[in-house]
Amino acid sequence: MAFDNPTLKNWANKKALLIDDFSGILTVMRSMLRHLGIENLDQALNGNEALLLLEKNRYDLVICDYNLGDGKNGQQILEEVKQRELILPSAIWLIVSAEKGVEAVMGAAEHQPDGYVVKPITETALLARLARIAEKKIIFRDIDRAMEAKAYSVAVQACDKCLVDPKNKLHIIDLLRLKAQLLLKIEQPDKARAVFEQVMATRDFSWAKTGLAKVHLINNELYAAKTLLQEVIQDNPNYLEAYDILGECLLRLEESEAAKKLLAAATQLSPNSVLRQRNLGELAMKLGDFATAEKAFRRGVLVGKYSFHKTPDSYLGLARVCGLKGDSTEALKLLNIVREEFGTNDIELKAKISETHVFNDCGALAMARRAGNELSEILSNTTIRPDLAGCMDLAKLLLTVGATESGNDLIREIILNHHDNPVQIQECQAIFDTQSMSHAGAEVIAKASREASEMMDKGMLLWRSGELAEAVNWMRKCRPKMSTNSRFFLNNARLLITYIEKNGPNRGLLDEAREVIAKADQLSPDNRRSAEMMEKLAAFSIDSASQSDSRAS
Repeated sequence: MAFDNPTLKNWANKKALLIDDFSGILTVMRSMLRHLGIENLDQALNGNEALLLLEKNRYDLVICDYNLGDGKNGQQILEEVKQRELILPSAIWLIVSAEKGVEAVMGAAEHQPDGYVVKPITETALLARLARIAEKKIIFRDIDRAMEAKAYSVAVQACDKCLVDPKNKLHIIDLLRLKAQLLLKIEQPDKARAVFEQVMATRDFSWAKTGLAKVHLINNELYAAKTLLQEVIQDNPNYLEAYDILGECLLRLEESEAAKKLLAAATQLSPNSVLRQRNLGELAMKLGDFATAEKAFRRGVLVGKYSFHKTPDSYLGLARVCGLKGDSTEALKLLNIVREEFGTNDIELKAKISETHVFNDCGALAMARRAGNELSEILSNTTIRPDLAGCMDLAKLLLTVGATESGNDLIREIILNHHDNPVQIQECQAIFDTQSMSHAGAEVIAKASREASEMMDKGMLLWRSGELAEAVNWMRKCRPKMSTNSRFFLNNARLLITYIEKNGPNRGLLDEAREVIAKADQLSPDNRRSAEMMEKLAAFSIDSASQSDSRAS
């Protein structure tokens, strides 16, 4: 529901939520809003109550205290609300607090409340602030409806409609900003670039320059992105989004030390970001800076206690640091917390990897070997695997603690999916070399490389010889073994489209092709062939597709 009357004469039909842990403050705020004409008021004493209400209702106004006692604070509630899209752009969100410190203000400002008001606040001051904000919000009504329906392309069209309305002249920049964000959301970076450049032609806004840097990053124009982001931070040192994107850019440029320093600076500005603390900790670990890693992980555990972004990663990272310090007692306590609070098969695998590392790092070799055997058992009963870097680290760990067969099997999996990458092959061989297993390792790698080539070649040979049904079935059989091979999934997608073009679509094949293309896109996000194939697939008429789940046979 939008604010239709910027002069505040027609607020009786608006819905508001007050969040404060003191009932006396809630009473005062209710009185202020009732003088404004708002009778439809809900209230919450803590973050959990507030989120339950926000899940069920669409509010026009939320006034949230920053400090809410035990549990989530105002920043963490806003962070989760933005992430989960529980509030629309037309709604007003005010954070009210006695906090004046930079840490609190930066944390809240990072998640874009409509206002940050320092207590004490008078009724006159509150209503004046709401009036100014409401005047801006009125234009978002149609955009809201589209965004609520997740019809983001329609939301872009609504932005365009608002942009040509002379009544919205004062709010053109806000509309352009939202339009550009939506264009990035629907993966139209070139159109977003045009909007950012249009804005920057009028004024050098930090958000527009950062947005343009995002487009450069999407297009792999790393140095152009780096230059823009460095300019943003120099001109506006408190613009935290630029730090995060520049950090990603520096990592892709293999400037890891610079990225670590940048992340450390960002965590000084806003220490309450769980994800940023985790990222700093993980990067510091890779670079061998265990003091920085420990500090970041401990902070991540502390501020993540009530955060939407609470993850096991800070606990696991801290456990690894404790192991390296020889403190297995604290490390094992942290791993028990992970298992109790995040218990899934994926988490159990991560916890067991960390446990094996801890025992090995502490020199408890017999316990490390036992944990390695338990880890081998888990791996044999699940298809869950870490990312490539994690698999490399895991393979080395398994070989180190004596789980040789599982280590070999994991490297075989890696080679099957990267057999045409000489750098990856060299890195796998280096793992065997460090374990004095050079000859045996070379045999494992050679055998896996031959197996991968034979699987790929057979599928392509069947395809070229016109045996499309056999080729489709062969590729299906190979998928579990080639689960992270982007080239394989791109070829598989092309084959499925070729088969559909020749034999006509059916719903089962169309769904299968979409899944394969999505997997190819996930494995190779910068490859535009995925988008082209998805467009080609969309051209097939579902009306002519069989409703059965028939497959090539």
